[in-house]
Amino acid sequence: MVQSSQHPVETSPADSPDGEVMTKVEALEVSLSPQERFCEYLQTRGLRQTNQRKFLVEQVFAQHDHFDAEELIDRLPRRGEENYVSTATVYRTLRECVDAGLLNCFQLDGRTVYDHDYGYPHHDHLYCTQCRKLLEFQSDELLEIRDKMAAMHGFRVESHRMIIQGVCRECSRARRKKRKQDLV
Repeated sequence: MVQSSQHPVETSPADSPDGEVMTKVEALEVSLSPQERFCEYLQTRGLRQTNQRKFLVEQVFAQHDHFDAEELIDRLPRRGEENYVSTATVYRTLRECVDAGLLNCFQLDGRTVYDHDYGYPHHDHLYCTQCRKLLEFQSDELLEIRDKMAAMHGFRVESHRMIIQGVCRECSRARRKKRKQDLV
């Protein structure tokens, strides 16, 4: 799994003894590729399947990471290079990918972050407020609690998103080391 330098996806196995929580979200087998699914979406809306849109979907799904539009733009060819895509097309296509069910988006530190939806199981996130690492996890226990609360209140769940903010293990360790040095 490729990781973005600023927003890596955690790939270590869960430490949970009962296996309830998984921190490595694996891709699911799907009948259509993301490109085919996007093409189908565009056709149902009467929109054109352009080379720029095809290229963008390929780039978005070439690696599994969380990204914002600016990070994606930085990875793309520049004006005058082959496969150049304008900034407006990037933003418009990302919005269409969300509408097509290919991507999820959420606000984090005042920016819109995109996450793969199509071809991946439902998952939630842990976000380190210090290093900005975004960790994915799945929890059957969390889904059971969600469904129990919904049933208790006569609520029909359509979806949910959870982002738990805090400090990751590495940042906690680094902070402790600094404190010990300060005391010496």
